[in-house]
Amino acid sequence: MNFRDTLKINSAGHLEIGGADTVDLAEKFGTPLYVLDCAYIEKVAKAFFDTMKSGYGEGGVAFASKAFSAAAIYKLIGGLGLYADVVSKGELYTALSGGFPAERVVVHGNNKLDYEIDYAVEKGAGYIVIDAFDEGGRIDAAAKRYKKVQKVLVRVNPGVEAHTHEFVRTAKDDSKFGFSIKNGDADAFIKSVFKYENLEFCGLHCHIGSQIFDRQAFSLAAGVMTDYIKRLRDLYGITVNVLNLGGGFGVHYTSKDPLYTADDYAGYVAHLTAALKENVAKKDIKKPFLLIEPGRSLIAEAGITLYRVGAVKDIKGIKKYYAIDGGMFENPRYVMYRSEYSAIIANKANEPFSETVTLTGKCCESGDMIAVDILLQKAARGDIAAVFSTGAYNYSMSSHYNGNLTPPVVMVKDGEAEYIVKPETCEDLTRNHVIPSFLK
Repeated sequence: MNFRDTLKINSAGHLEIGGADTVDLAEKFGTPLYVLDCAYIEKVAKAFFDTMKSGYGEGGVAFASKAFSAAAIYKLIGGLGLYADVVSKGELYTALSGGFPAERVVVHGNNKLDYEIDYAVEKGAGYIVIDAFDEGGRIDAAAKRYKKVQKVLVRVNPGVEAHTHEFVRTAKDDSKFGFSIKNGDADAFIKSVFKYENLEFCGLHCHIGSQIFDRQAFSLAAGVMTDYIKRLRDLYGITVNVLNLGGGFGVHYTSKDPLYTADDYAGYVAHLTAALKENVAKKDIKKPFLLIEPGRSLIAEAGITLYRVGAVKDIKGIKKYYAIDGGMFENPRYVMYRSEYSAIIANKANEPFSETVTLTGKCCESGDMIAVDILLQKAARGDIAAVFSTGAYNYSMSSHYNGNLTPPVVMVKDGEAEYIVKPETCEDLTRNHVIPSFLK
């Protein structure tokens, strides 16, 4: 557990987040319940943003929407001066519904559909990141229809892969994302962009991985990308004005991961920007406008999920299960990735962690687990379990599997809690269902 001022055990012995007692939250809003700590999001976002401005100057921080897309989140990050990256019409629509300025939106996607391109151009998205050979012509055609010149970035594969504590530089060309620098695809495509009258080539995008803790991975990416910027200038006279180095900054899930603070994330940005400035000076290239795209690191640890414990099943000598009222329908990450989490019994938070248990969901799947073989307090039916670091890729990946409803989301700050996503009803679940005439 990565405790902080706004995530702690209070005088009642309960888990508290954002000044609100989690037991009270569970009673008021029900369970399962996603809870977001507004102050923590603000603190980490400010650390990224301020360090970008002080350490580099011309640059921006784009929230990776896929981590958590909700109108209130866009309202919050928009007010903090951030950009947002989106990967679908739905995410862009949600951002705009939250009052987010379209000119600070970066549109991604390896297979953008025609209606998504059309919507992005129509609404005035700041940048569209080209990720496929035919996208240049399709974006140009949409821009022509709306009598606009659309700014674009080209996603390239720099041959740097990073994940968790390790990174490698590879010659890997096989990826669903980006154009390979190594095999010449990136050169060929970038040159082709200039034939389109309604496109403005602004620069490059890359992304080297996720859950990265080794800062040297970002230094290596900065080196490779500035080498490529120099190559484009020297060989073709092409100027890169914008460099987007993506995201992937790691967060704390379990004791295997570092305990980071907002200052540690500021250190990430300081390290990255110093490496980029050094490379720019050494290679005598134009200093690009720098974008980075943190998602998980802005919101994962801001979120917890509250559950009520149901059945307790102790299979002697094998495993002890605490069944909860959630499951893979609101957190599919264990089923998908074998992701690990830390947890606590919120109403017994100051009691010893004395039981090795597995938190299992209510779905009709034997693999429906949330946390496997973790230490917890001894719990009984009715107790409140809190799982940490669930702000990213939980709500955004939720489903209606087994006819379960997506839990509501509340945001807390200074002890106040309000919905940012209201509870679903069974009517919501069947709202778009219709019975065809031949079954009547």
